[in-house]
Amino acid sequence: MSDQAPDDADAPGSIAAPARPTVPDALDVETGVYPDRVVFGQSAALSGSAAELGVGMRLGILAAFEEANRAGGVNGRRLELTSLDDRYEPNDAIKNTTALIESGDVFALIGAVGTPTSRSATPVAAAAGVPYVAPFTGAGFLRNDDWSNIVNLRASYAQETEEMVERLTADLGIERIAVLFQDDSFGRAGYFGALAALERRDMEPVAIGFYPRNTTAIKTALLDLKAGEPEAVIMVGAYEPVGTLISWSRNTGFDPVFITLSFVGANALANQLGAVGEGVLVTQVVPFPFDNSTPVVAAYQAALEYVGTLHSTLDHVAPDPVPGFVSLEGYIAGRLAIAGLEQCGNAVTRRCFLNAILGADEVDIDGFTLYFGDGESMTEDNQGSDAVFVTQIGSDGNYLPLDTLASLDP
Repeated sequence: MSDQAPDDADAPGSIAAPARPTVPDALDVETGVYPDRVVFGQSAALSGSAAELGVGMRLGILAAFEEANRAGGVNGRRLELTSLDDRYEPNDAIKNTTALIESGDVFALIGAVGTPTSRSATPVAAAAGVPYVAPFTGAGFLRNDDWSNIVNLRASYAQETEEMVERLTADLGIERIAVLFQDDSFGRAGYFGALAALERRDMEPVAIGFYPRNTTAIKTALLDLKAGEPEAVIMVGAYEPVGTLISWSRNTGFDPVFITLSFVGANALANQLGAVGEGVLVTQVVPFPFDNSTPVVAAYQAALEYVGTLHSTLDHVAPDPVPGFVSLEGYIAGRLAIAGLEQCGNAVTRRCFLNAILGADEVDIDGFTLYFGDGESMTEDNQGSDAVFVTQIGSDGNYLPLDTLASLDP
């Protein structure tokens, strides 16, 4: 696959990847599979500074699952999702992952949120032979071929930052680019991706700022960025600190082009910024969730509307859920899991499930096509999509899709 983010153990200046245990015979068991249902588990941020991301992923997965359940399930089995809150903290992710696996009631894990939490949870899942499906992160270590139980849906952070730098330089002619990142494995994955993209163009950041995870302590980072007098700032962080920095910047007259990647949580960022959000750019890894002329989006919107009617019986589901990029990613993740189960028929095992996805040349989800292996090996390529889209917050707070940045005034 292309542009793996350089956060693996053998990459210069990188952070060490977690150990990748050999997946045991647990792949051949049917844990979490019952005559009438299949149970998936999720550890994600359902509270705290990244809660909108975990809630969004859960919402989208549930929309896909309930869509299937309303049609009779998958091969006669209903789909269930058990979600635990890890608050975007690695230690909690380990505890939750362990609890879900040791419960003996979970077939696979799906929709984890974040790089530091996935870095902690993946060795636990791998040691138990539990599929780890569609984590909401583009970190490069998850795309290492040594994993045999991980299924990535989205493009990598390296691909997102490459698109950012390409658009800023080619479309706008910008030469002075700074980088803000969250000081953890997520932030450094995006930071190293941005560095690599700049280096490919014989460039380097004019300024670097960073802040601690799960805080909005960005004052020092803002001062560092301003000192470099950048024309654009690439931002690798969650919505609260990113939004805080943009608001402070614009209120003090510091207004370069701000561009951030998909993990920020697009809806949450726009809501936080309000009137000062106009013009902020966000890269996305799924189609535009408001364009129902796209078949997968039309199906998603209908499923989202239906799951909203079930809000009284489902945790973290609002009565009238608003479409968004995060829940659309969750919906596609749920549809991907369904596609794997469908191929296994009644004899559902973890090995069959992983082979059905990772061994397929392609998986078509209403026109959003995912490309994995060559049909011969589960580890040929564990990332389904390379797509990166650029969007912009408009004057009304809504997102607009952009094919080019050439019309913008930097």
